[in-house]
Amino acid sequence: MKLSSPFTSLLVLVSIAAASPALNGRGEGVIRFPLTRTKSADVDGHVDTSALYAQLVRVSSKYRHTFSAFEANTGSAHPLSGKMMSSMSGDGDVPLINQGTDLWYGEIDLGTPKQKFNVSIDSGSTDLFLPSVSCADCAGHKMYNAVQSSTAKDKGIPSVLSYGQGQVGGDEFSDDVFLGGYEALDQTFLAASWYSVDFAYPNFEPDGLAGFAFEKISALGAKSVFETISDSGVLPESVFSVKLSSTSGESELCIGTTNTNLYVEDTLTYTAVTEEGYWQVNLEAVSRNGSTVARNNASIIDTGTTFVVTSDVSAEAYYKDIPGSSSSTQGEITYYTIPCDTIGSYTPTFTFGGRGFDVSKETFDLGPASSGSSDCLGGIAGMSSIDFWVIGGVFLQNVYTVFDKGNLQVGFAELA
Repeated sequence: MKLSSPFTSLLVLVSIAAASPALNGRGEGVIRFPLTRTKSADVDGHVDTSALYAQLVRVSSKYRHTFSAFEANTGSAHPLSGKMMSSMSGDGDVPLINQGTDLWYGEIDLGTPKQKFNVSIDSGSTDLFLPSVSCADCAGHKMYNAVQSSTAKDKGIPSVLSYGQGQVGGDEFSDDVFLGGYEALDQTFLAASWYSVDFAYPNFEPDGLAGFAFEKISALGAKSVFETISDSGVLPESVFSVKLSSTSGESELCIGTTNTNLYVEDTLTYTAVTEEGYWQVNLEAVSRNGSTVARNNASIIDTGTTFVVTSDVSAEAYYKDIPGSSSSTQGEITYYTIPCDTIGSYTPTFTFGGRGFDVSKETFDLGPASSGSSDCLGGIAGMSSIDFWVIGGVFLQNVYTVFDKGNLQVGFAELA
């Protein structure tokens, strides 16, 4: 999930077009997301570090929330949760501010007759929530009216969902959801009767959020919209695939297929999901300039995160011995800078499934650290409360990514 803001450092506004015929003959249900992206909202053209810090605090809180949901749903602690759940200090708290990062959202239909909503799409969470007509804090958002839908069912269960600093609360409902020409029948979701300030418009521009991860991390104990569609057996393949780009009109989500026009087919490399819940896979290696700085680490593939985030130890190892690099710590977050004129020489390569995938300077270099600064923020940040890797947009904009539920694997390919 991403929160939108006029102070955003990396704002991506996404509009969804109607589902189009498949581009590659492998199935139907291609959804295209044209993008508009502003690198920085600061008039001096530098990174808004306060907004990036707020986003990383949200990432930390998001994983605490979903780790808790995993334990509630399975009866066991998630294997990656130990360090994070034992470090519940208040150091990471920040005031409620507009938190801005990459924001990807598209249109879904819900109910009978259909009601249209824009939802943020996030592979790092599972639940669907929308504002209801009873929401007093939701001005500027389209609101769900259960009375107007003949397929709506009030489950009579009050719930609160937490996403970092933001929360939404209301009642659980089920109704029919339509995404890219496919239907998720009787989909469970939260019809919110209140939004915290983080989700108030225009801080959060889409109406709601749809997660694309697994049921095991659902706070509602429900399948994601994608899981519901997949389990109905209507998809040509039980996959969704994405290309993320900073160039307008070049990003795309496909449901039930891949778009072979967007990637080099013989580079598509799969790696197994090691723990169902998140899209969690083994990160075989991280290297720069041919030197390996990390091996065989757990990683979560998260379209809802801008940075690549890792432990303090791993982040320090990455930036060690880079001439002119420096670090700055705020709470549990440590940022690193590299001189702007050399940062392109220290971009990472991530190895999955035996193949290395390079990160470009354009996505690794987040921009000058302050007005007039000759130092630029690197796209890998450290977080003291985790001992795994969160693989976000800094990497994912460099590859075509396939989330394969049918075979429990994630695939990466070089872009065409």
